[in-house]
Amino acid sequence: MAFLAERLARVKPSPTMAITALATELKAAGRDVISLSQGEPDFDTPPTIKEAAKAAIDAGDTKYTVFDGRIELKRAVCRKFKRENNLDYDPSQITVSAGGKQVLYNALVATVDPGDEVVIPAPYWVSYPEMVLLCEGTPVPVTCPQNNGFRLRPEDLEKAITEKTKWLILNSPANPSGAAYSGEDLRALAEVLLRHEQVWVMADDMYEHITYDDFRFATIAEVEPRLYERTLTVNGVSKAYCMTGWRIGYGGGSKALIKAMGAIQSNSTACPSSVSQAAAIAGLDGPQDFIPVHNRIFRERRDLVVDRLNRVPGLSCPRPQGAFYVYPSCAGALGKKTPQGQVIESDEDFVRYLLENENVAVVHGAAFGLSPHFRISYATSTEVLREACARIDRACRALT
Repeated sequence: MAFLAERLARVKPSPTMAITALATELKAAGRDVISLSQGEPDFDTPPTIKEAAKAAIDAGDTKYTVFDGRIELKRAVCRKFKRENNLDYDPSQITVSAGGKQVLYNALVATVDPGDEVVIPAPYWVSYPEMVLLCEGTPVPVTCPQNNGFRLRPEDLEKAITEKTKWLILNSPANPSGAAYSGEDLRALAEVLLRHEQVWVMADDMYEHITYDDFRFATIAEVEPRLYERTLTVNGVSKAYCMTGWRIGYGGGSKALIKAMGAIQSNSTACPSSVSQAAAIAGLDGPQDFIPVHNRIFRERRDLVVDRLNRVPGLSCPRPQGAFYVYPSCAGALGKKTPQGQVIESDEDFVRYLLENENVAVVHGAAFGLSPHFRISYATSTEVLREACARIDRACRALT
């Protein structure tokens, strides 16, 4: 359609949201669909956070705030960064947006010119390359296979950097693999980045609090202070605080970058919801005791899914260190035939087969830049996960 902008031809809708929408549509049509496609905790928002939102409404705190977040929330974010990450930020170095995705997008719009390159370890969150393309930049995926723990190696980062490289996007713990970078891993990557002064780091720490097995979270500006001015540290309340629908994300970085991002936001969406901001303050400053409780349940679900899938013929599922996803290989299912006589030639064929034959909705690995894999979100009930694994097992055993 000639009326539409040419840039739209470069991007595609989010595959995870598309699968979720399809699963919802099939459910509405009467199908017994189990959807494991969306990264959303099934736990309710903690009571103290909800009470803070109600109090804000009752107090009439329902007006516009400063376009990139009210000062009280920025101060709470500064306290969080100091308390948990040993990072010192002033409120003028903080931006608050309608979710972490907007923080990332604002940063890219503010900095990426046509032809600029952004290094993205693969597998990656589906929106990273699409946001770069919308900014007329060039995403540079770097394959990080399962035998590397789905983590970026310093030598591979070195090879990917050119004179056009502007950003490295580093997500830890990672969506879709659950891979997490230790302080030692980050120091090794930092040594490469210090040799390339034009490359900035977008540290997406959205799953910071969801880690397992004594893994100690670290973020790159904390590990290597010399990268502090070149790092945008991004986080939010969606995952750990079970506030996906509240839409609050935040970032800390250099004053010049934050000011530029504010110029974008002030002329696009302006301020996030005032009520959501009040709730986020309560989350960041309030009790944190529910987080280890949730993590214990997530760990039990992770172990259930990993153990069950590793008994399924044709599948191999590593045990992630964080987030609430597993990223199993379905290489052993490729080349086999379904009961209907169709050959499974790709991970997309495989997930379509699961949905059509067993009503299980997952996302194919090609959407995340690394095949042949698929992503399962285990942020749902144990009972549902058991049934889903049984269906996947039945589907795989039916292949010939």
